Amino acid sequence: MSYSDQLTSLFQQVLGVIGSFRLADFLDICLVAFVVYSVVKFVRETRAIQLFKGILLFGIVYVIITVLEMQASSYLFRSVASNAVVFLIIIFTPEIRHALESVGRNGFSNISLISLGKSSKQIMNEKLNSMITAVCRSVSSMSENKIGALIVFERQTLLGSIIETGTSVDALATEELIGTVFFPKTPLHDGAAIIRGDRVAAAGCILPLTKNNALSKELGTRHRAAIGMSEESDAVVVVVSEETGTISIVSKGNIKRDLTSAQLRDMLQDYLIVHEDEKKKGLIGKLLSRFSKKS
Repeated sequence: MSYSDQLTSLFQQVLGVIGSFRLADFLDICLVAFVVYSVVKFVRETRAIQLFKGILLFGIVYVIITVLEMQASSYLFRSVASNAVVFLIIIFTPEIRHALESVGRNGFSNISLISLGKSSKQIMNEKLNSMITAVCRSVSSMSENKIGALIVFERQTLLGSIIETGTSVDALATEELIGTVFFPKTPLHDGAAIIRGDRVAAAGCILPLTKNNALSKELGTRHRAAIGMSEESDAVVVVVSEETGTISIVSKGNIKRDLTSAQLRDMLQDYLIVHEDEKKKGLIGKLLSRFSKKS
């Protein structure tokens, strides 16, 4: 068969596939793509990536055991693997519940957003700006009155396990609510408040303390808990010192102290609000921008 005949045959096969393509096939492809995207997004936004590494190591060990014909170990690994799905559901119950709630909320809200002519990102940025304003006003008031506070802003890493250590609130983050939560001698004032989106998800939560022994001895338990939280996730944490009224912000294990309310607002906007131009900037663009800054 000549080269032109092969091209003709290939073209006919392509036309045949296109001719038999149905609407159901298109919907099927879209559904599969959505499921794959959701799984990848779920893994990226949670600590599931660490679990994935563990599963990969588990698989490598199982292959070695099988090759060496280690009967007892093979039986143990098969028993664990047969219940792996149940284990995963138990481990990620908070994250799965949050994901389903988000789908339900966004599914209905997007209809109203389209009618208003605004994108979901614009609406969310407006809500985040209002939340940041409320937080900064409350923090400024607590700083003047030397009222201790610990506020965690959830970002990409979901904090379901931390939220479960406190009391569920699930209310709009307002200046009055935040001030009430941290009012001295109230049941929840000693713990941390977790803010998810523009809502206070929970209060009185327990945070992990940092294991960094090189920190200044001036930093108390609140500051060490804030640093520990930022080391284990991408969360941003705001701390108000009960002794001095100093406002601090913590991210990725780094703490910045002695902030004004205006500085805090600017930093929270930088951390929490994603602008359209930043969202559209791809990996290559980010690398180029970083390279240009270094040069």
